[in-house]
Amino acid sequence: MPELPLNQPLEINHRDIIRQLDDEQRKRLRQTSDRAGLAHLAGHLGLIIAGGAYIAAALPFWPLMLLPQGIFLIFLFTLLHETTHDTPFKSRWLNRIAGIVAGFIVLLPPTWFRYFHLAHHRHTHDPDNDPELTTRKPETWMQYLIYLSGVPTWFSESKKLVTLAGWGAVEDFVPAGAVAKVRLEARLFVVAYGAFFIASMAAGNPILFWIWVLPILLGQPFLRAYLLAEHGLCPHVANMLDNTRTTYTTRLVRFIAWNMPYHIEHHTYPVVPFHKLPEFHHIMREHLRQTENGYSAFHAKYVGKF
Repeated sequence: MPELPLNQPLEINHRDIIRQLDDEQRKRLRQTSDRAGLAHLAGHLGLIIAGGAYIAAALPFWPLMLLPQGIFLIFLFTLLHETTHDTPFKSRWLNRIAGIVAGFIVLLPPTWFRYFHLAHHRHTHDPDNDPELTTRKPETWMQYLIYLSGVPTWFSESKKLVTLAGWGAVEDFVPAGAVAKVRLEARLFVVAYGAFFIASMAAGNPILFWIWVLPILLGQPFLRAYLLAEHGLCPHVANMLDNTRTTYTTRLVRFIAWNMPYHIEHHTYPVVPFHKLPEFHHIMREHLRQTENGYSAFHAKYVGKF
């Protein structure tokens, strides 16, 4: 596939990249696929099922499996994220089911999160309008460690779920016509969580704690570290080539994150499905300005600012 010409002005905008794609490139990059999505999902769920089975069977050194199990589980967030764009699968119903299951596992109602995330795309890294910036990024070692712990995230998500399920305020980015659906979904989530808890207590079997609850608590810090790199230390400007970061990482991380480490590429053209992002990266890589060679390198730079 031809790359963009290299004789572009230094301050090329992400919109310029989209404009320079020809019709054939656009069509190919936007092509969703049930087959690609289901194959990737099977691999991700396979890791989770294998980890859960290992823990449930109490095989040798099974406690060591709790952390990778948690990482595999919490990174279903990236699948949930993809479903907000209807890109993991060609079939709309598959996107909806995947979003519900992933959202349930990570405690995020998918309909509410869809509107939250689309608002983030409309106002990426805008301090006044990006809902992701309502919680400030860590600026001290203590704030950084608290952020990585995931405790504020679990508290915020639990509070949000209860608010949505009750009669608390719903943010402006949720259309008025969608409020009833958002509330119903949150209430169904609360009922389902309660049913799981009651059934587990009645059966006297803590298996859900060991294969889901505890692992996901242990895995959350890794998702926090991953997410901080997406926009952390980037300037508050409108150009996606500047306000977003692509992080070069391992195949395993790209796999469990559904290729979202190619994050500039995703923000530049959100309709590109996860399995086409490596191809899009090849097209625009010469124009990427915010990149990092690994998450450790990013965090070393981040804490170096304190």
